[in-house]
Amino acid sequence: MAKSSFINKIFNAGPLILLYYLCISEVDTNLEKMFEIFTLNFQIILIYFWVIKRPDIMANGHIFLAGLINDVVMGFPLGISSLSYLIIIFVGTYVRNKSVNTTIASDWFTFFMAMIFSNILFFSLLNNFSDLSFTYSKIGYNMFFTLFMFPIFWLLFNIYQITFIGNRDA
Repeated sequence: MAKSSFINKIFNAGPLILLYYLCISEVDTNLEKMFEIFTLNFQIILIYFWVIKRPDIMANGHIFLAGLINDVVMGFPLGISSLSYLIIIFVGTYVRNKSVNTTIASDWFTFFMAMIFSNILFFSLLNNFSDLSFTYSKIGYNMFFTLFMFPIFWLLFNIYQITFIGNRDA
């Protein structure tokens, strides 16, 4: 019985472990080096889905700490990614509290709104408080591919949730 409980805890911590791994590994940067225009903000998809579906798995403090780790690894001013992730959390929490039943269409639309507010904050702070340069076409590609891939990861995360965690939504 204890072995089964330990395995269940590992599966429950899977999304959080994946978030920390993504923040440490610079997967987004490596994808951009392999493919010219394909860039994806997978952390935002991960955070948004689990904040809506199972907020007990990813606590806000863990997400904030993952943002700080991401800033250190990527060389951004400290706190920019954390604030961006907190915008995602705020929108996700609002949607979870105001909706009775979420569907992929409603999650996709509200994810788009959260991503716009998050990216506006992220890039305006990055532009004002650092010397890093970025082009608007890269921002557009990032937003497009992140929005395009959201339904695919939404389905994969739903399968993971049903299979390993249980179908209990927040």
